[in-house]
Amino acid sequence: MIVAFSITPLGVGEGVAEPVARAVKVVRESGLPNRTDAMFTTVEGEWDEVMPVIKAAVDAVAEVAPRVSLVLKADLREGVTDGMTSKIESLEQHLR
Repeated sequence: MIVAFSITPLGVGEGVAEPVARAVKVVRESGLPNRTDAMFTTVEGEWDEVMPVIKAAVDAVAEVAPRVSLVLKADLREGVTDGMTSKIESLEQHLR
């Protein structure tokens, strides 16, 4: 399972780097394969591994923000491992 998600702290003003960094730190410390870009953090693992990490990331932001928005997109595909990497590799082959 691959999940791309975005956590937005609300009610903290325009500077959201510190609250968002709290969420990214939770994901990176989870040990699951992950990648963060300007819009989303993507994490890969089994349902019961990924969802607690996302909840912990939301909770970390909620400690410093009175309101939190979560956007989540999931690709559930049984039997696929290393999907984050293999999807990009397949795309790159078609760009050559």
